Amino acid sequence: MSRRKTERLLNLVICLLATRRPLSAEQIRQAVPGYDRDGDEAFQRMFERDKNELREIGIPIDVVRDPWEDEPGYRIERESYELPEITLEPDEAAVLGLAAQMWQRASLAEAASGALLKLRAGGVATARPVGPSIGGGALELRVDTRDPAFPALWEAVRDRRAVRFDYRSAGSESVRARTVEPWGVVSRNGRWYLAGFDRGRDAPRAFRLSRITGQVTVLGRARAFEVPPGVDLRAMVGFPDEPAEERVAVLRVRRGACEGLRQLARAVRESDGGWDEAELVFSDAERLAGWMASLAADVEVVGPPDAREAVIRRLKGTLA
Repeated sequence: MSRRKTERLLNLVICLLATRRPLSAEQIRQAVPGYDRDGDEAFQRMFERDKNELREIGIPIDVVRDPWEDEPGYRIERESYELPEITLEPDEAAVLGLAAQMWQRASLAEAASGALLKLRAGGVATARPVGPSIGGGALELRVDTRDPAFPALWEAVRDRRAVRFDYRSAGSESVRARTVEPWGVVSRNGRWYLAGFDRGRDAPRAFRLSRITGQVTVLGRARAFEVPPGVDLRAMVGFPDEPAEERVAVLRVRRGACEGLRQLARAVRESDGGWDEAELVFSDAERLAGWMASLAADVEVVGPPDAREAVIRRLKGTLA
């Protein structure tokens, strides 16, 4: 949704909430910024779309017909619009607090913290959950969502909009364009998957986010499809993992950095130019790439070639 449209809808809601009497369409056109620049027919179409969209998201717009007036009036009754008092049990508040702390990606962290702020402003105590600690400091649960495609897919799932992306199949370097109706984004064994309906194959499919290359393109209008009732997203990605052979990655690590990586490495030896060379055992090139990319300029993957290429793809996707 564009910023201009968002502002127009918000202004329309404020206008209909603030009025003491129903307003005609013409009065709304004069009062709400964004309507006054269009012709009569364009305004009527826009106003009808806006009313429908607001009603679809649960905002009740009443139509009042006065026998003394030629045109109907519109308003939003505060009693129907305002939420009832929210009360949460202590365990429910703890779950909300835990869920808000789990999201690591900024786009979700902002929404989660905003939701908690609104609950606290309404008098709901969202106590922080008590969890295990090390050295007196509480542990924080976080969901790792470093895949560049995650934010766009999460928004597409929320808005029920189709997406198109380039996808590299397992065990192959070939990349093909896929058009998908996204039903949900699911985490399994530390990896993220998109579950949805593949229009090209005319069947439900699951896609690992780390194999999506380049940008995700959002297609068409919102609410363009419905998620089938009773669909089990976890079952769609619940296939057993293929047994992976353990291999050794050779890394160049900046001296004095990446202490955690050094502790897990099989061997670390001094190299030249302020760098050390480390050997790290791994089984999944994509998971290794996600970790190495997060270390930025402090590490460089020398080999094997598929692990190095996976890091390059991840960095290019983040840049895009």
